[in-house]
Amino acid sequence: APRVLNVNVGVLGHIDSGKTALARALSTTGSTAAFDRAPQSRARGITLDLGFSCLRTALPPQLGPGPGELQFTLVDCPGHASLIRTIIGGAQIIDLMMLVIDVTKGMQTQSAECLVIGQIACQKMVVVLNKIDLLPEGKRQSAIEKMTKKMQKTLENTKFCGCPIVAVAAKPGGPEAPESENPLGVSELIEVLKSQAYLPSRDPSGHFLMAVDHCFSIKGQGTVMTGTILSGSVSLGDNVEIPALKVTKKVKSMQMFHTPVTFAMQGDRVGICVTQFDPKLLERGLICTPESLHTIHAAIISLKKIQYFRGALQTKAKFHITVGHETVMGRVMFFSPAPANFNEEIQENVFDFEKDYLYQEEYLSKDSNSSEENKENEQAEVQLPRQQWALLEFEKPVTCPKLCLVIGSKLDTDIHANTCRLAFHGVLLQGMEDKNYMETFLPKLKVYKLKHKEGQVERVMDDYSVIGRSLFKKETNIQIFVGLKVKLSTGEDGIIDGGFGQSGKFKIRIPDGLKPDTKMLLTVASKKKTKAGKGDATKDDESSKNDLAQPVTISLLFKRYVFDTQKKMIQS
Repeated sequence: APRVLNVNVGVLGHIDSGKTALARALSTTGSTAAFDRAPQSRARGITLDLGFSCLRTALPPQLGPGPGELQFTLVDCPGHASLIRTIIGGAQIIDLMMLVIDVTKGMQTQSAECLVIGQIACQKMVVVLNKIDLLPEGKRQSAIEKMTKKMQKTLENTKFCGCPIVAVAAKPGGPEAPESENPLGVSELIEVLKSQAYLPSRDPSGHFLMAVDHCFSIKGQGTVMTGTILSGSVSLGDNVEIPALKVTKKVKSMQMFHTPVTFAMQGDRVGICVTQFDPKLLERGLICTPESLHTIHAAIISLKKIQYFRGALQTKAKFHITVGHETVMGRVMFFSPAPANFNEEIQENVFDFEKDYLYQEEYLSKDSNSSEENKENEQAEVQLPRQQWALLEFEKPVTCPKLCLVIGSKLDTDIHANTCRLAFHGVLLQGMEDKNYMETFLPKLKVYKLKHKEGQVERVMDDYSVIGRSLFKKETNIQIFVGLKVKLSTGEDGIIDGGFGQSGKFKIRIPDGLKPDTKMLLTVASKKKTKAGKGDATKDDESSKNDLAQPVTISLLFKRYVFDTQKKMIQS
């Protein structure tokens, strides 16, 4: 059989931009125009399944010599909330994206979201300006040119800068028009798709994982699961697991494009037949090499914020997290390298549990709050880490591959609000399978908070010790702070020696002794204080205020690990 190269084309766009009509026009035009085979089999447009149709054409020269066919599997991504899930699930296998734009409306909210998903998940794109039959003929050309310029501007700062833009009318006259109306521009679009086709990188190694989008039974054969292989490969006789049901089945037969095969690999669309399995149990979902997926309750991911998302990414906030093929609610905690390591090399696909990490109240970016404060203080360039991570805690467990794409979004935002709902994307580095991960796993994660407390010197005891106040609350157990180092604003180093009295005051030992200036400052201050206290409300009062306006402060700095059950305080 001549070789068939399969290229998966995602058809994305705002609701009602004509995605399905375009997929329909492409698959029928493509199949009748490119080949003169039995017209009745072509007339059906071989709609493989919900949202999957295909178009076959001769292999273009850039894809190698010899006979062969190029098959475009058109993945028409349905309705919107599911769009995000569908695309992210199929992201690993979409090779080329068609962004469908209603030429009378231009970019709309969801077109922007599709663009974001494309940038995360896809290498190449073609923009299709649809519905040109709605433009009055006299002004049609100039309107198309205007919209083309607009789209080029929109794509300027994306990885799709300079991608082809094609104008079509997939279904002139709209859905009600008679079938005899021929689509406009579709054969030109097919030529553009052929020019954009490339040999996708496919890898048969690694665990088999397939996204099933349809499941039905064939009398006397068994149950067929059709879908697209996301990774690895599968052969006749292999065992495959349906992890959601914890069931393992043997592959009895396989078909690709209605032809029996014994082997299929990443990127292929295939039907797999198994026996004694009720198709009602699995409409869509994942099947895989037995035991290769894990079910996790929490995860560590490396991530990047999506630039179009308005608003900060706050620690403790909840997002819709899409992992593998599932979307669940999850809570996030952001953390970064320790400040000294902000510039270290990015670690791809691994997480180092030996290192210390700094807890962040929010994801650090140019527009986040913490960097705003720094700007006001120093007017200096804000230092941002090259890599940031998050701990995700899921509301219900998720089954997914070991390293997979993760997207966080706010899908509860009003769909009509003109705003991007996708907040961040990243890679899952480490999943936590134990339900009691809080006790068993998190203590290994060395994320710390920096704590800074300030108090004041109340008075001098002798050359080597002072009494301090206002560092602790009255009820604080000062014993746990004994032995921690503090620094006086006059430069001396001290060590907390213990409590003093009942009101939260404490004693500080100064191993190298107080400097004469400090001693004078403190003695003068306390004398004036006692004098003022005796009711001499005279001029002295004014000067004592001035002196005490510069009290000697005590700073205590330490770090505490967020997941340390003993809450130890650590000073370097």
